Amino acid sequence: AETTGSILRGFLAGLVGIYAVLSFQFRSYGEPLIVMVTIPLALVGVVWGHWAMGYNISMPSLMGAGALAGIVVNNAILLVGVIKEHAAAGRGVAAAAVAAVQARFRPIVLSVTTTILGMAPLLAETSTQAQTLIPLVIAMVFGLLASTVLVLVVLPALYAIIGSSGDPGERPPAAARATS
Repeated sequence: AETTGSILRGFLAGLVGIYAVLSFQFRSYGEPLIVMVTIPLALVGVVWGHWAMGYNISMPSLMGAGALAGIVVNNAILLVGVIKEHAAAGRGVAAAAVAAVQARFRPIVLSVTTTILGMAPLLAETSTQAQTLIPLVIAMVFGLLASTVLVLVVLPALYAIIGSSGDPGERPPAAARATS
């Protein structure tokens, strides 16, 4: 219980740190929240994977979920960056989101696929030594599966919805204001 509490406190501190860094990077308060929405979406995959594989969520599962959050946030940051580039080039927010998904689909799917294929042998491992790592791998593999679909669908849709209504405290780029 003490270790679990420590990991959860560290995870929360990490979330605050991620928000702070992203708010400086994006110069926005809303865009970091859009990126961070992908973390709970990935955790849906973690829970689903443990249920599907018949494992309980354990300490290694929490460690896998923490590592997963970093991977998912990285994919989301790249996608939001490309959306912003397309919007700055004069496209509407919704069109920029669609173009960004089209541009980043292959790189995101390839990086996630190679990560999953690299971890897949551990899922099939039956040795005693591997039993402590399997919950970590389940968290990462199933979390990546769920988050990839959700990052490519939910994040652009959320960005388009919030971007069209405007981010409080942020002025849209001149090109985006001209097309709105």
